Amino acid sequence: MKNARTIALGALAILAAPAGLVAMENIDMDGLQSWVGNHLDTTWSGESELWVDPTSDAETSAATLNVGSDKIGYTWVYKGTDQSGELRWSEETLQWKDSWHQPEGVALTLVTGHGSLFAAEYSYPVGTGPDWHWRIKLAERPDGSLVLQMTNIASWGEEAQAVRTVVRRSE
Repeated sequence: MKNARTIALGALAILAAPAGLVAMENIDMDGLQSWVGNHLDTTWSGESELWVDPTSDAETSAATLNVGSDKIGYTWVYKGTDQSGELRWSEETLQWKDSWHQPEGVALTLVTGHGSLFAAEYSYPVGTGPDWHWRIKLAERPDGSLVLQMTNIASWGEEAQAVRTVVRRSE
């Protein structure tokens, strides 16, 4: 009986999902390449929000996102200074760098269960305590817009929104 109820709830969730939902829970590098192939050489524009302090209002700026064959690049502005970043991949790796957040670049690990096109993260040291984590997600909304989110995760699991960039395909 429990299995039948689980199957019924799963079917209901699928039927109730918004049309056009394209989230992939278990994407791998091949899945990412497939999505990129469908969006290759596209340019997107919109707005980016940055929370320097998660308890205050976000700083907003114009933003762009470009999809290339082996990277997704983006631009934004912080206090009048142009910033840029990229997610770059090969068959085996995914790397991220950002002129303001992470200029040296880091290797990311894909993670599942985030209802997005892909989610990836890395850990970094904070003082002498346990490592913190930084998660990056790219999602496509049912209306076709893209959302690039970055979340800072404390060692005890608390998550703070750091960046949300919402862009639409430029014509």
